[in-house]
Amino acid sequence: MLLNKNINDNYTARQLKLPLILEKIIDISDPVYTFCDVMDHIDLTPYFVEGKGYKTGRPRCDAEKLLKVILFAFMENGYCSLREIEKLCNNDIRFMYLLDEMKTPTFATFGNFIRNELTSSIEDIFNDINSYIFNQEKVDLNHTYIDGTKIEANANKYTWVWKKSCITNRDKVFGHISALIEEMNSEVLYTFGVKIEPRDEYAIEYLEEILEKYVELTSLDFDSFVYGKGHRKTTYQRQYEKLDEYKERLKTYAKHIEVCGSERNSYSKTDHDASFMRIKTDYMGNDQLLPAYNLQAAICDEYIAVIDVKQYASDMECFVPLMEKFHKIYGHYPKYPVADAGYGSYNNYIYCEEHGMEKYMKFTMFKKETTDKKYQENPYRIVNFKKDQNGNLLCPNGKRFIFKYSQHVKKNKYGRTEEIYECEDCTGCPYREKCCKKKEGNRTARLNRELTSMHQEVIENLESIQGALLRMNRSIQSEGTFGIIKWDRSYKRLFRRGLENVNLELTLIACAFNLYKYHNKRNRLKMIA
Repeated sequence: MLLNKNINDNYTARQLKLPLILEKIIDISDPVYTFCDVMDHIDLTPYFVEGKGYKTGRPRCDAEKLLKVILFAFMENGYCSLREIEKLCNNDIRFMYLLDEMKTPTFATFGNFIRNELTSSIEDIFNDINSYIFNQEKVDLNHTYIDGTKIEANANKYTWVWKKSCITNRDKVFGHISALIEEMNSEVLYTFGVKIEPRDEYAIEYLEEILEKYVELTSLDFDSFVYGKGHRKTTYQRQYEKLDEYKERLKTYAKHIEVCGSERNSYSKTDHDASFMRIKTDYMGNDQLLPAYNLQAAICDEYIAVIDVKQYASDMECFVPLMEKFHKIYGHYPKYPVADAGYGSYNNYIYCEEHGMEKYMKFTMFKKETTDKKYQENPYRIVNFKKDQNGNLLCPNGKRFIFKYSQHVKKNKYGRTEEIYECEDCTGCPYREKCCKKKEGNRTARLNRELTSMHQEVIENLESIQGALLRMNRSIQSEGTFGIIKWDRSYKRLFRRGLENVNLELTLIACAFNLYKYHNKRNRLKMIA
């Protein structure tokens, strides 16, 4: 006789048991508490305007909770993908705590929120976070450490377009068009009593007018055009198609040149805002140019005070926009902007003088000027030449250097000029091989007294005790910041395309970095106490 077995299968031995209050199982030193402390002191309502009531569909997700989840994910991971954020919300108790009983949003919800809500407001949120942290930490905004780094764009490697090549090829097409117009005049148009005058350059609209006129005069029938092997094109068809081909090529070149603009020499077909630059960590091993953006950061007391993204490789051109952004946010310029030799230029030094900033930026030859004694004392440098009673420069052979003319320096905003001097006679000079690189003629030399005096001032500033400390701090803070972002957190390549989206992505990372740094400093102080 079988006995009835009453078995209940509605439970397991590993049944999940969670306390009603999640804070009980989150460690007291966890970053989520520091994060919440900062975010609770920031008013986020101006950035997220609630839309009008929806009659149908699901209710709108809480924008503030979405922002907190995204920022905390970036704070913990450096960069976090949308699917990873969704996964964390399902599995990580800290993210459940931030959601506060809200249903886990999908990765598409996070993506739409970042794209539609944060693109225009992320910089203001970043400034609000900084405002609270800087007030708590008493951050010194007068000492600013500036540096830049190239970050590879999310673009294909072999998609470059070079503006100079486009201009060169466009000029060649102009020559081909002139030759074709001469051919059209001599073979076809003279029979109609018409002659087209060749030009040095051709506008696309002008070529379209020529094509229309050509069709009208020759009564060209497009249905009669022939193609393929064994068919011979007529003179009318051949000339029309060739001129139309040249017109299309000019359109392509005009589009490429327009995308490049006046400040860039290249762009990527995959990401039009990315320019091709040399990156130090070239994994291809052939020193090849890669599509990238130039990330600029101003660091104050280990925090990112200002972040900016530019499309050109030179750091010199990035200094003024970065300082203007600093002034717009904080209402003043830093007293001591400290930067490496990539920022030291005549334009930037004059800009510092105009806005009350001290010159603590190295220039290109700073290391040689301060460490290479042989270079400093080189008697053949024009700055080391002696002067006679009349103030004329004298070379080591005692010959006078005569002033010839002054010339304007290219790409200079402040009217910088260089003085050109020429030796009165280098014939038979015993020092000619060491002094003059020319095989024939007299030696010429350039001199800019104002820039030389600026370089001397920079050397005095940076060689002082304060300057040495500032230089040491710059290498620790600014380069250390990029070291944490790029190496400790393995963020070496962008994920978004377009300048606006790249700026959004990097600002999110800057917000997360400052929150991460603030938490570490607080924990360090607690351990000391």
